[in-house]
Amino acid sequence: MDKGRQPRKARLMRTTSEARAAGTRPGLPAPRGPAQLLFWRLFIINGSLFALGTLVLALSPATVSTPVLLTEVPVLLIGLALILAANAALVRASLAPLGALTAVMRRVGLLRRGGDRATEAGNGDLKQLIRTFNEMLDRLEAENSASSALALAAQEEERQRIARELHDQIGQSLTVALLSLKRVVDRSPDDLREESLVAQEAVRASLEEVRHVAQRLRPGVLADLGLRSALTSLGSEFSRSSGIPVVWEIDDELPALSGDVELVLYRIAQEALTNVARHAHAARVEVTLASSATGLILRILDDGRGGDIREGAGIRGMRERALLIGAHLTVAPRPSGGTDVSLVVPGTDGRK
Repeated sequence: MDKGRQPRKARLMRTTSEARAAGTRPGLPAPRGPAQLLFWRLFIINGSLFALGTLVLALSPATVSTPVLLTEVPVLLIGLALILAANAALVRASLAPLGALTAVMRRVGLLRRGGDRATEAGNGDLKQLIRTFNEMLDRLEAENSASSALALAAQEEERQRIARELHDQIGQSLTVALLSLKRVVDRSPDDLREESLVAQEAVRASLEEVRHVAQRLRPGVLADLGLRSALTSLGSEFSRSSGIPVVWEIDDELPALSGDVELVLYRIAQEALTNVARHAHAARVEVTLASSATGLILRILDDGRGGDIREGAGIRGMRERALLIGAHLTVAPRPSGGTDVSLVVPGTDGRK
């Protein structure tokens, strides 16, 4: 008895597992997909038209001779044209939502949270297809945001590790070398003093550059003094290295922000200023950080070249960071020339 039941039980378990994997219950027919439903829709439309044509032909006084007479040819052509026109109009109306869906597929981007979504129009089958497409975009955005968060977290950890090594190892080695050179300068004869001083200044400049690099990699002022001081320090360093003045406008009362939001604001401002120094050829930069009805707004405006903006690795990284805190980033040319980088952080998302 057990031997006779085992195959049946195995088949039942296999059927149950396959049904669960397919999202159905065992013993019930699998739901029809959008393709099958679309087939039946077109079949019913065409079948109804041909049935209507047959009915009209059967009830009307018109007859068709064998062979067909020349006077009957226009009647047949008119009937065929009417059937084709009605079929084309019905099929076009039935498949119209697919055109809008195709347009959304072409312009959709996963780095813009809550971007384009197809409007759920049409009958049940097409509406189900469009709803499934929108749900797929939601899942892809969530997965992309999660993977970007992991990648950026790993990047920040690597930045901190490199900054520590620059400060603790290379910085200390250069400091020892600088002190040694100072003693050499004090003891060197007059004919070697000038060369010793040049070497001493070169080591001093290298030490300062290492400190600046470490500070850019790990903004300690952000954790110690807050976002306002960190942004001000960033602007001062940018003006010193590029020679471009920065005008800051920061609200006196900013909402309480989490550490992640402050870090994203700092990194996006840092990347935007870096792009200005590399590509904009600007003479002036304005940076504003203010609260509004839509949330916290960070804007970086320059008076450089502007024009067509190509989104490279820098802007892509800015968009990925904006996604982490649910913010919306726009990078657009200004009508008067230059580039406008705007980051909007919703108030409820950016507060502790």
